[in-house]
Amino acid sequence: MRIAVIGQSVFGLEVYKELRKEGHTIVGVFTIPDKDGKADPLGAEAEKDGVNVFKFPRWRLKGKGIPEVVQVYKATGAELNVMPFCSQFIPMEVIDHPAHGSIIYHPSLLPRHRGASAINWTLIHGDKKGGFTVFWADDGLDTGPILLQRECDVEPDDTVNTIYKRFLFPEGVKGTVDAVRLIAAGNAPKIVQPEEGATYEGIQKKDNAKIDWNQSAQALHNWIRGNDKVPGAWAEVDGQKVTFYGSSLLDSGATAIGQPLEIPGASQPGLVTKAGLMLFGNDGKTLLVKNLQFKDGKMIAAARYFSSGSSASVELTEEEKAFAEQMRGVWKSILTNVDAIEDSTDFFKSGAASMDVVRLVEEVKLRASGCQLQNEDVYMNTTFQDFIQMCVRKLRGEDDEEELVVDYVEKNINNMTIRMPHQLFINGEFVDAEGGKTYKTINPTDGTAYHCVHGHAVMGEQGVQERAENAALLADLMEEHQEELATIESMDSGAVYTLALKTHVGMSIQTFRYFAGWCDKIQGCTIPINQARPNRNLTFTKKEPIGVCAIVIPWNYPLMMLAWKTAACLAAGNTVVLKPAQVTPLTAVKFAELAARAGFPKGVINILPGSGALVGQRLSDHPDVRKLGFTGSTEIGKHIMKSCAVSNVKKVSLELGGKSPLIIFSDCDMDKAVRMGMSAVFFNKGENCIAAGRLFVEENIHDQYVKRVVRVSMLTYCLVYLSLWYLSPGFFFEPTIFTDVQDHMFIAIEESFGPVMILSKFKSGDVDEVLRRANATEYGLASGVFTRDISKALYVSEKLNAGTVFVNTYNKTDVAAPFGGFKQSGFGKDLGQEALNEYLKTKAVTVEY
Repeated sequence: MRIAVIGQSVFGLEVYKELRKEGHTIVGVFTIPDKDGKADPLGAEAEKDGVNVFKFPRWRLKGKGIPEVVQVYKATGAELNVMPFCSQFIPMEVIDHPAHGSIIYHPSLLPRHRGASAINWTLIHGDKKGGFTVFWADDGLDTGPILLQRECDVEPDDTVNTIYKRFLFPEGVKGTVDAVRLIAAGNAPKIVQPEEGATYEGIQKKDNAKIDWNQSAQALHNWIRGNDKVPGAWAEVDGQKVTFYGSSLLDSGATAIGQPLEIPGASQPGLVTKAGLMLFGNDGKTLLVKNLQFKDGKMIAAARYFSSGSSASVELTEEEKAFAEQMRGVWKSILTNVDAIEDSTDFFKSGAASMDVVRLVEEVKLRASGCQLQNEDVYMNTTFQDFIQMCVRKLRGEDDEEELVVDYVEKNINNMTIRMPHQLFINGEFVDAEGGKTYKTINPTDGTAYHCVHGHAVMGEQGVQERAENAALLADLMEEHQEELATIESMDSGAVYTLALKTHVGMSIQTFRYFAGWCDKIQGCTIPINQARPNRNLTFTKKEPIGVCAIVIPWNYPLMMLAWKTAACLAAGNTVVLKPAQVTPLTAVKFAELAARAGFPKGVINILPGSGALVGQRLSDHPDVRKLGFTGSTEIGKHIMKSCAVSNVKKVSLELGGKSPLIIFSDCDMDKAVRMGMSAVFFNKGENCIAAGRLFVEENIHDQYVKRVVRVSMLTYCLVYLSLWYLSPGFFFEPTIFTDVQDHMFIAIEESFGPVMILSKFKSGDVDEVLRRANATEYGLASGVFTRDISKALYVSEKLNAGTVFVNTYNKTDVAAPFGGFKQSGFGKDLGQEALNEYLKTKAVTVEY
């Protein structure tokens, strides 16, 4: 068809482009005159395409069409007028002239919210549904017959901007083009608008957008978001007009610490908090405003109301000066009406509009990928000098990020002052639980208690390079704080300090360094596919992050279990919500502090101490969690697996209980077998998932082996007892050795998880029989064999049904070697390259060319 496009803006531009793609002939574009020397984007694009563009300042005079204008329009020979976004009043003789009439886009579900501020009023009235209408144009009262409507949900914190960008703009363009298709096919309906439910509201302007504080929090929120960004809801504060942006409702009963701000007419003073400006409705409920704008156009974060303008300017390096000159050129290309860009040049006072903000943000990304701006950054730094200062601070990593606030519990111990956080860590902040709930965590060496906040479950992407740098920086910080971490770990879990320093903390540092190296090496593959016709096909796979991952860890290695799972999860590009064991939360929240200081973005790492029944269950049930990694008992693992299946079929990896067999043949190195056998049982006090739960000793060396083990155990116990006699009563368990244990006994079947050695003998030379006994368990986490016969060692390692087999050693785990069990010891792997697959999903893409 021959179409005249009457309208303006980027919306009109996109409709115009799509109509051309559909093969229609655009006989003319009628748009608004240039403003401050800048052409409207619709007109600018049409001129590039060689389409006739007309820029009439008006079509009517005293209610009648201007003859010269109407004559120019009629000369185009249009068969249809498409009015995608039109702010001018068009005469009816123009609307009715084409054979197919005129259609116009309106951003509401007519007949509700007729008028030019339809989006504003959809939000102000708190409508649950929004949408748009394409209707047959009338005399400007939005009452013409309906051709097409599309609806969407209105989100609780939607603003004019968000609902427009999410739905009304992209779907509106598609809907307008779909309407033209229906007209071209002769199938376009004309549905008379009902009068029932019809509303007409006036145009929202700055002078009528003042906030009436005598309303509920919900009504205040709707008013502020319904005027965000244009025209902007405002109120008098400290004798000046202040506009409020970025409103969100807070949960009922939400409290915060902050500085009071008197607001005339409000039911009570506002509260400037580190999250923003908390406001109160007349119903006592609360809302939060993120940004404030003053009469001079300056916008600030509401949290900085009492400190705005306090930052000292930074001196630019030569490289930064070169960047500033590049940006001066970008500003000049946008602000074409300005002769020269001075430091004092104001972006918006010089004629920039919202679409120019989008362009400026993209131009910065092209020239400095490390400077990731948001639109609000431009609104908050409107002069060229402020803009450059802001960009430079971001490039330096000094962009006025809010200081991490930590409420420490301090203790002088181990010749140092340790500082322990004790709150939940959510979205980059340490916060109290709802209702202020806490619980005691006990130091097992002396019975003293510390209070930790009890959590409830809650729900960012990072680039590859950023993930690697953050993980490596985090490892450095953990190393810097390793003595403090080891001391906290010892206090919280009862670990021996030297072991905590070397293994609990040391291996955690190694784990983050190892997975930092994997961040840029995650890749798919290309696959030759079957002889499809035509034969030009390519299939490749992509490894993608899963999304929000939950991790639940045990109390025996609190920090190390955190590191094993979290490092792989983050390296794969996910965000994590981690629940430490209820009895050992302290190194996890200390880890959260270090992760924040390492530069991990807010929301990437979240730590929720608390009970498994509450926090763990919520994570298992939560629909936004797509993966759960768990280390703990088989009983709880089964429960978690069931919950994850019922909720949303989460991907699950489980590292569960163990009853790991250790087979000692008579041809072993006896000294090593005794030393390593004891380590296999008593390492970390026996609180070790891969501890040798049962030792099978060949009968011709059995008695000798038992005597040597008992002698060494008694000596070790005496040394430990003498070193601890002066302490207040704590929780200690003496090392215990059982001999002649039969296969049917409880201690031969169930996991001990303590300093308990269980010895059985087996007939000399009967390898297959001892293998049968060793495998006669529902567990399959680890196993071991001591023998000098390499053939026997390889045969036994092949037949043992366990995820890990140690030969002439034990407990030798490494960050590069996969770790995980068989049977009821679980499935999935920690550590090594295989651990990444637990936190990735594989997508296959097939292309025909």
